[in-house]
Amino acid sequence: MKTLSQSMEGLNPTKLEYYEDVWKLQSKATLLFFFKGDDGRRALILDSTIFHPQGGGQPADTGFITIVDLNLKFTVQDVRSKDGIVFHYGFIEGAPEESESKFEVGKEVLLNVDESRRKLNSRLHSAGHLLDACMQHVGLAHMEPGKGYHFPDGPFVEYKGTVPQNELLRKQNELELEANALISKGGKVSYFYIFTLTEFLSLHIRYRRCHFFISGFCCCVAV
Repeated sequence: MKTLSQSMEGLNPTKLEYYEDVWKLQSKATLLFFFKGDDGRRALILDSTIFHPQGGGQPADTGFITIVDLNLKFTVQDVRSKDGIVFHYGFIEGAPEESESKFEVGKEVLLNVDESRRKLNSRLHSAGHLLDACMQHVGLAHMEPGKGYHFPDGPFVEYKGTVPQNELLRKQNELELEANALISKGGKVSYFYIFTLTEFLSLHIRYRRCHFFISGFCCCVAV
């Protein structure tokens, strides 16, 4: 198997199909490299992917990848992106040592994303943007959003700024009421891929608040 540095040479950026359709959970791609990473994990590099890598405070997709003309399944446990290349980390089910030679460059593979995990990741990430909208509605627009953590084990969004100690409990209750009201109203979450600062500022004014989270991908909550 090729080393990581050898595998990276001359590679074009991975085509990110989830930008075109966030709910596309099955797709085909071409295998470019199969190798053992520095940490001992097996990894696949494809020409395109529907697997969302970890980033922007959001955990990676999981699922499996199969070689179309062989009965071989690669379970995807983690997905990372570096320099535009997406790495799918996992293991081969069955007899991995004997099967590794069958993961040949140019093979067509079938991608399957775990739907339940994708939906959970999406809901938790959208909840962070919803909270940001609520902050403005309850008089906390001066608070600047910072780190977002959208993992199931305890999601949160950090804000920079201060709230008087005697107002904390009241603001907490107001945020909960506002969030419940917006959820009941059924607001819309829109996704955009933007390329310039002018486009970003235009969306920021139109939707009041929007965030970059990966390579210019922008999520806006219209309220």
